[in-house]
Amino acid sequence: MSSHPNTNHHPYQSSPIPIRSPSRTDAALPSLAVPRLSSSASSSVFDLPISNPALDALSGSGSTPAAAAPERRPSMVSPSAERGRRDALSYVVVSGGTGCNNLVEAFPEDTTYVLPISDNGGSSSEVIRVMGGPSIGDIRSRLIRLIPISDPATEAIRALLAYRFDPRKSEEEVKLEWREVVEGRSWLWQGVPSDRMEVVRGFLVHFESELLRRAHKGFSFRNGSVGNFFLSAALLFFRSLPSAIFLFSSIAGSKGNVVPAILTNHTVTISAELADGSVIVGQNEISHPSQLSPALARRRSSRSVHAHFSSGRPLKPSSPTPLPSLLLGDEIGTASELNVGSPVGVSGSSFGGWEDRLRGPAGGQQAVGANVVFDKSGEGMELSARIERVYYINIYGNEIFPSPNPAFVHGLKEKDVLVYSCGSLWTSIIPCLALLGVASSIAQSPSLKAKVVLLNSKNDRETTGYNALDYLNAIAFTLNRHDALPNSQNARETPYPISALVSHVVYLDGGSVDVDEEALEELGVTPVRLNGGETDKVQFDADLVEEGLRRVLREID
Repeated sequence: MSSHPNTNHHPYQSSPIPIRSPSRTDAALPSLAVPRLSSSASSSVFDLPISNPALDALSGSGSTPAAAAPERRPSMVSPSAERGRRDALSYVVVSGGTGCNNLVEAFPEDTTYVLPISDNGGSSSEVIRVMGGPSIGDIRSRLIRLIPISDPATEAIRALLAYRFDPRKSEEEVKLEWREVVEGRSWLWQGVPSDRMEVVRGFLVHFESELLRRAHKGFSFRNGSVGNFFLSAALLFFRSLPSAIFLFSSIAGSKGNVVPAILTNHTVTISAELADGSVIVGQNEISHPSQLSPALARRRSSRSVHAHFSSGRPLKPSSPTPLPSLLLGDEIGTASELNVGSPVGVSGSSFGGWEDRLRGPAGGQQAVGANVVFDKSGEGMELSARIERVYYINIYGNEIFPSPNPAFVHGLKEKDVLVYSCGSLWTSIIPCLALLGVASSIAQSPSLKAKVVLLNSKNDRETTGYNALDYLNAIAFTLNRHDALPNSQNARETPYPISALVSHVVYLDGGSVDVDEEALEELGVTPVRLNGGETDKVQFDADLVEEGLRRVLREID
């Protein structure tokens, strides 16, 4: 039985944002249809990142945006001139680590990539288990993707930092291979300039020394990434993720600005609440579940994860706490014995087999040593109900409201185009938006000319049955709900309309996600349809994204 009645009321009535959940599609849509903002005041969120000023009343021109033509409109401007205009603009791209990696060539060098740091799977899971700290796997992946192959030396550095130890080998074999890397004898060093080799090797030696201090935890190198180890070592040394990213970019020559959504040295955990009352803890379990942990998502009425927290009380998503006053999890370099193998600092068995999953293969992912290796065949496991919301939790399981990285907010105030990339909606995009003041920074930006959604061509486990409006509703609901602390003096009485947060939806003809262009236009959002091709696998590539951005730029002219 669903825990929420079938009404137009959002289930969280204590929230100051009177906006419905994204899973309720029909009744509330017209209430969000207001004219698009023509201009707005600058936001002061950058100066005070944990609070937002009272906002002026929304105003608009009252005009209705024109519908995007289904076919590409003729242009007197040459493609090279259009590309030059695109490159003259600056971008903020909100994305996960995988969905946007193959699209970076569509964006100019003056692009800020905002990525979540909440992924608790892959080789990041083992670094977090032993070292603590935020997840850096998606950041490392994007930094490597942004390395231009301009000469043999750069190609050699990219190959080194992208190298992943074979999960099929034994732990002893992989340790020997790691030893060769640390001692500078590995074939991976071939072609790497000696000055950069010694810098990278020095940090890998530092990583090794930190592991020796925690030898009792039995770190596994299988499936581990050399780039992850280098970036983690830099984070351990500098105690600053931006500084570690700067070092990585300087050594590798990465082009573009990679920004973590949250600025913290602590482990970050997200949780998903479903429409039937189930709660799932951890990005890995939301997106790529394991059949070894079926108890991870249970109804509130049952003996679930809620009852196992040390406080003896259930999860209370309505208990707000600003990030600076609470630790999300272990700080980098300080992982404790208590929470080894646990995403939120409690016994692994409390989550229905978290530690068991790391001991052997089954279902959606496999355990190799203590690294989680994804098996994509497990993505077909559907959720028991739609996701109502995704939010951050502290070590006690209570919801918290983190502030965004000031560099993220600064980008929203200074850049020309905001792009919500395709990818996993709830575990890649939403964690970058469920942050204090981001909604106001987007809606009130003095510089953003367009706010573009690259719509997924098909749904995944997180978005089963979604149409285009569901995607927009999820984005708007999350941004509005997290714009200010609940019941604070800065909380808005009315939510920002969708048109203040999204101006265009670019989608591929032939995709399986339904797009109602008329409904989008009624909300003040312009649909841009692209030809997805004749193949069975319709998906964005860099060329299609470039074409979509050209169409958007023509429309806003």
